[in-house]
Amino acid sequence: MDNTIKRNYKIVVSGAATTSHCCNAIEEVARELGRQVAEHGCVLVTGATTGVPYFAALGAKDAGGVNIGFSPAESEISHLKSYRLPIKPFDVMVYTGADYVGRNVIMTKSADGVIIACGRMGTMHEFATAFETKKPLAVLEGTGGFADKARMVASTPCRGVKKIIYEKDPHKIVERLIQLIDKEKEVNGKVDIGQ
Repeated sequence: MDNTIKRNYKIVVSGAATTSHCCNAIEEVARELGRQVAEHGCVLVTGATTGVPYFAALGAKDAGGVNIGFSPAESEISHLKSYRLPIKPFDVMVYTGADYVGRNVIMTKSADGVIIACGRMGTMHEFATAFETKKPLAVLEGTGGFADKARMVASTPCRGVKKIIYEKDPHKIVERLIQLIDKEKEVNGKVDIGQ
């Protein structure tokens, strides 16, 4: 990892808000994902919820990184009282007012790349949104839930599967996703990595 290059890519970590069906080490794995995003000079983006996204935000914060939460609520009061979601450790909160489905689309489309860890139906929605909008996408296999079914889902006759990274190591997945984002930006003539 070369920290002399500050990319400021926005990387979503998407995963289950309720983690009982995830792998036993999901809290540590999610924290490590957040740390890796921060240590690679990128901004962590999550759905400002509990579980995997929350643990990833804690990891990014521990590493001195910046994280942005996209809330389904229209205000802080609604976020706390109606949705019962955390405010800390998010540095910036975007109140979408779009409920979960709209929040998922807005959040996913705002990112440069998406990592899936564990997950349920909402994570599958974010995976499909990233896939359909041709975002660089990475799946952390072995974390349970949707992440362990994504390869099967994407292997059905469909396009663009070459843009999906499958990885089992939370240390390597962020680096591999950044390489894919770099490649996409080069191909599209949009490279500006602050050199």
